[in-house]
Amino acid sequence: MTSADETPVRVGVFGLLGSGNLGNDGSLEAVLGYLRAEHPDAVVDALCGGPEAVTTRFGIPATRLHWNRAEYRTASRAGAIVSKGLGKLVDVFRTAAWVRRHDVVIVPGMGVLEATLPLRPWGFPYSLFLLCVSGRLLGTRVALVSVGAAEIRNRPTRALVRWSARLAAYRSYRDAQSRDAMRAMGVDTARDEVYPDLAFSLPTPQASAPSDSPGTVCVGVMDFHGGNDDRARAEEIYRRYLDGTIRFVRTLVEEGRPVRLLTGDQCDVSVVAAILDAVDSPLVTAAEPASLADLMKEMAAADTVVAVRYHNLICALKTGTPVLALCYAAKSDALMTEMGLGAYCHPAREVDADRLLEQFRALEKQSPELRQTLIERNRAAARRLDHQFNSLTTALFPPADHAPTSRKAP
Repeated sequence: MTSADETPVRVGVFGLLGSGNLGNDGSLEAVLGYLRAEHPDAVVDALCGGPEAVTTRFGIPATRLHWNRAEYRTASRAGAIVSKGLGKLVDVFRTAAWVRRHDVVIVPGMGVLEATLPLRPWGFPYSLFLLCVSGRLLGTRVALVSVGAAEIRNRPTRALVRWSARLAAYRSYRDAQSRDAMRAMGVDTARDEVYPDLAFSLPTPQASAPSDSPGTVCVGVMDFHGGNDDRARAEEIYRRYLDGTIRFVRTLVEEGRPVRLLTGDQCDVSVVAAILDAVDSPLVTAAEPASLADLMKEMAAADTVVAVRYHNLICALKTGTPVLALCYAAKSDALMTEMGLGAYCHPAREVDADRLLEQFRALEKQSPELRQTLIERNRAAARRLDHQFNSLTTALFPPADHAPTSRKAP
């Protein structure tokens, strides 16, 4: 506990949080759990995409990430373009003022150093750069914790991401290839560690006992149009992914299998609607998960999971439910290999329903062995994350932070 003459350490959390992505909010939940357990006197607030949602769900004060409320809308009129440009300038000062009020800022997980989904340099990469340069100039420690990274071809985005990583006081990655990608982009990673994704530290619901008869298959969907380098054929990629998924679901239904559709982001609802429209059967139902905990409850009750979003895969793996991954980026393949299911990956850009069904049947045959493998791998992941949180305390909360000091001016 903090004594009367000590000032509590001030911690900020930063990112596209509260914006409808369950994985991002799950990473925040994991970090808040760590702070409340290990640093209960810390004063915590957020600079994020959805401040109202973050405050409502997590009970911490939150500030909007961008001055321009229309940041994520396409600007076509002159007034909107001017407003966006002005917003980028105002955000320089807003971000610096927010950073200045903190001793530590944590970026909790997420793929903040990658562009595996469509991304513009003046969007989140610019915001992250403002955060990290403000931290370096103002003496606030910025930590990128269990983040995802990938080599980026677009030069402006690559430069912003590289400098953000260089300016951070602490970096750790959620897989080895993320660290390798940052090294390839010119970041010194000699002191950087690799730990599991933060979601592996969240509580896990009790899995249902496997039944003798075939049970529910959870199918996690995604509004998937490829990545930054796929813009020219985005619609083709989406159509192939959707058509392959529909054929897969339809075949399961014809075999009498109940199918439960799951989302991982608000934008995925349109994909659920398209599948329900194409496969008109009472065996196909859809859930409306509001958190990773909701996703895990659904997956713990299923026989098998087929999913594409990265954190949907994590939820299935964490509950010990055998999962077949539709992989849209190397991070998914790496995760599946790390958890002992590397043979059960399928390319999301080129979904082949017949091949997917073959892999699905092979997965179900190996279900008992795979469930045991996942128990062991989950235990190892939990131990590694305990180590990470201990390392974070050492790096970000030195004893001096808890002694009386003259604080920065608000």
